[in-house]
Amino acid sequence: MLQRTHAAAIAIAMGAATLVMAPPASAAQAPSISKVSVSPASPVVFDKPVTATFTFTTKAAGKAELQLKAPGQMSVGTPVELKPSPHGQWTKWTGTRTFDAKDAGRWNLLAIAHGDGEKSANGTFEVRKALDTKVADFDADPDSVVRGERLRLSGRLLAEGRGYDGQTVTLTFREKGTDAYRHVAKVETGRGGWFGARVKAEATGWWRAEFAGNAAARGSVSDTDRVDVRRGDRDSRITGFDARPEPIDKGDRLRLSGTLQVDGGHALPGQRVDILFKATGSSRWERVTGDVTGRDGRFWASATAQESGWWRAVYRGTRGVDGTSSGSDWVRVVTPAPPAKADTRVISFNASPEPVKRGKYLRFKGWLQVDDEGAWEGYEGKVQLWFKAAGTRTWKYVKTTWSNDDGKLGTKTKASRSGTWKFVFRGDDDTNGDHSRTDYVRVKR
Repeated sequence: MLQRTHAAAIAIAMGAATLVMAPPASAAQAPSISKVSVSPASPVVFDKPVTATFTFTTKAAGKAELQLKAPGQMSVGTPVELKPSPHGQWTKWTGTRTFDAKDAGRWNLLAIAHGDGEKSANGTFEVRKALDTKVADFDADPDSVVRGERLRLSGRLLAEGRGYDGQTVTLTFREKGTDAYRHVAKVETGRGGWFGARVKAEATGWWRAEFAGNAAARGSVSDTDRVDVRRGDRDSRITGFDARPEPIDKGDRLRLSGTLQVDGGHALPGQRVDILFKATGSSRWERVTGDVTGRDGRFWASATAQESGWWRAVYRGTRGVDGTSSGSDWVRVVTPAPPAKADTRVISFNASPEPVKRGKYLRFKGWLQVDDEGAWEGYEGKVQLWFKAAGTRTWKYVKTTWSNDDGKLGTKTKASRSGTWKFVFRGDDDTNGDHSRTDYVRVKR
């Protein structure tokens, strides 16, 4: 809450600029004051500071003041110099303040009219930093088409890392051999900031998406994606494309194969075929590997399975032969169950001496063991020391120590309060965790 300040105190502490004299008003009438208007209502700071104007009106007030309190400010608000002007039976007060990026946050304001008594109006407004945007996951698909066919352009607009809905994105194109991008279409981002459109492919070149920015956000431009456009030639096709095995364990090798044919059944040897992958939930195909077709048009490739998704083979064509792509083959990748962890135990825990004088060292001993096929053996591991003060319910971490190869534990710390101690082993990649018995130690002054 902003602190009210009497006119005399403000005149001494802040100078005459803070309290501004208005035309004389009737001494017998209590002052009135309107709500404070802020323009712009929520100032947005881009690369330069922005100035906000504050306006309010009073009636039957000889003086007025306006205080602004920055986000987190606990003291009296900072005064704003005001200028009065007649406004019928009212007096209009106007003041300005400039904000930069460090001022971002919610501000409080307090306007006070002084006359035969005092009247105030308070409120809040927010200063914002311009949002940083990014056009992500832009894709022009397919990468190779015959002139006149349709391309699918898609991507996602992000603001501060989150989807930016309801914004206009311009799709632009630069033809091979030229330097300038031209506007082709405009689309509006939907839920999650995603956008998409279909356009006709007329020439080989590069596509990208551009966001011009708005009153609250900066503009941004996507990465480019090249599309090769060819004249119609002989048709090709990929038959029998297969990704196997399915399902497959994560990290295992996936085998991919198929046959490239031309003119409805003839093998097409010596041609490069690319293997592309699109993860589940993604809209972007990425090249993973490839192979050159043999005499029978067959191609073989392998890749490491990392996540579930779709696989396909793409042939980009050659002189006299159109490119093609196979159907998509979805493969589910599963994570193998981890091997069962061994049980552990922390035994023979002891804190000494008991009792102990405050400020003296307490020494802690114990053993960390692992169950090795039914036999308990010493185990080297990271063990924590925890303490619960007498009269409380909360355990607090104190320090970490390591057991040696034989599982022996030993550490020390200075005693400050009476309470209960224990060792805690949280386990690791191969073992489950455990904790020791507790030991109460009284601390003497």
